[in-house]
Amino acid sequence: MTSTGIVLYARSRALPQTVAALAAATVLAVWAAHSLDSYLDPERRVPVVALAPLVAATAIGSSLHSASEELDRTAVRPWWRRRLTHLLCLTALAAALLPLAVLSSAQTFGPPAMVRNVLGCTGLTAGAAVVLGARLSWLPVFGYVSAMYMGVSGLRGTSLPAWAWLLEPGAGGGAWATAAVLFALGGGAYAVKGARGTP
Repeated sequence: MTSTGIVLYARSRALPQTVAALAAATVLAVWAAHSLDSYLDPERRVPVVALAPLVAATAIGSSLHSASEELDRTAVRPWWRRRLTHLLCLTALAAALLPLAVLSSAQTFGPPAMVRNVLGCTGLTAGAAVVLGARLSWLPVFGYVSAMYMGVSGLRGTSLPAWAWLLEPGAGGGAWATAAVLFALGGGAYAVKGARGTP
């Protein structure tokens, strides 16, 4: 892809706005973690570790649309590499920026939990983009994060089931495996199929 092609691709997917949204989410997460005095009690980081990946995944999901699905499908070169690179680069950026909000006490709701939640939420969003389209890709991850944050709050700090990976403290292997599978399945489906077109 030429430099002109890269610029056109970035504009058509609103990548500059998405990068700006990820930067804003990071600033907000850092501010929220500081305001909650999370350095005093790692449990106070739960809202940040749950909601910041949601915001990042929503921003990434909005960039997964295509203004010309027909052209993408009939292109001489397959688009799966571009879609995969697009998703991986934005996910890597979010996974590098958001942990800045929770740098201390890595064992409890620190950077590993933030990176894991970014992967899981982004995987859910990418998969939803294939089924629902990019505009509505935020709905399933929003519903999941809301249900986990409000409904499973009493289970924090105990042994959580695999479906509650979002709230697992530290670097628990089961939660990481679930988030990695979600990212692999959702990201793979998006790379192969692309986002569903809007009617």
